[in-house]
Amino acid sequence: MELNEIYAARGRVHHWIRETPMVHSPFLSEFCHGEVWLKLENLQLTGSFKIRGALNKLLQLSEDARRCGVVTASSGNHAQGVGYAARKLGIEAAIVVPKNTPEVKLEAIRRYGVELVVHGDEYMDAERLARRKETEEGKTFVSPYNDLDIIAGQGTVGLEMAEAQPELDVVVVPVGSGGLISGVGCAFKSALSEVEVLGVQSVASPVMAESIRHGHIVEMDLDESVAEGLHGGIEEGSVTFDLCQSLVDDFILVQENTIMDAIGLLLTRQRQIVEGAGAVGVAAIIENPERFQNRKIGILVSGGNLDTELLREALLMHE
Repeated sequence: MELNEIYAARGRVHHWIRETPMVHSPFLSEFCHGEVWLKLENLQLTGSFKIRGALNKLLQLSEDARRCGVVTASSGNHAQGVGYAARKLGIEAAIVVPKNTPEVKLEAIRRYGVELVVHGDEYMDAERLARRKETEEGKTFVSPYNDLDIIAGQGTVGLEMAEAQPELDVVVVPVGSGGLISGVGCAFKSALSEVEVLGVQSVASPVMAESIRHGHIVEMDLDESVAEGLHGGIEEGSVTFDLCQSLVDDFILVQENTIMDAIGLLLTRQRQIVEGAGAVGVAAIIENPERFQNRKIGILVSGGNLDTELLREALLMHE
């Protein structure tokens, strides 16, 4: 992945997306005795950064590929990104989601007029069905992560962060299968090579962190997580594994109750509705304040599509 690919992606998608704000967080800065800035992709169109990669991919499809349509698998936010892009470009889309996808995301996906299939207990089950539809129906599979066009699109958020705060010491990024941090890591390491890139996963689903630790992609049993957007495995041979090996300096694993605490704090102290996957960076600060002391920190808040019941639970924690 080269920096010029991310700049090219920005040239394609910038008319279609929102450049989200990067705001200072007084309460987190005080908590860790550092300077914390939040990149609010929860305010992005469709409520997530995923629209960036989906648009970059679909805008480059040939006319034949557009006529045949696309298929994808997603835990929710990528599905909305593909649905949005497909509707804007007049492309038929089929989307397969696992059973743990929150209802708020299912309702949002349906609004884009896609063919929606709920299948499997976790993301890799949904992806296997989507791959079968790709073969049987002649559609283009749009991976949420294992595609350099997708990764370049996600990297555009890294460009915005680096341009807004060029003196960051560390950038903290949620990690599922690695598409976001691969793009963001490339943007930062190319433009600001001294920046530390930290990936954050839940202890319930630490597949990328464990894969990097073992030196190869691993399969493992997963627990349920409020950060369902980061839940699931990694496709064998995924380009994100090598990119994470070279671009990510370290991983932090956070507890489920800390993610819930972070959701509540972002709501009550920052006035931002943030889903579990988007709150893990703040959870990393809560669990490891000393690691960030006297540093300038950029946290990527990746999405805001939060289930109503989880929102209530998070609020109760802070009453």
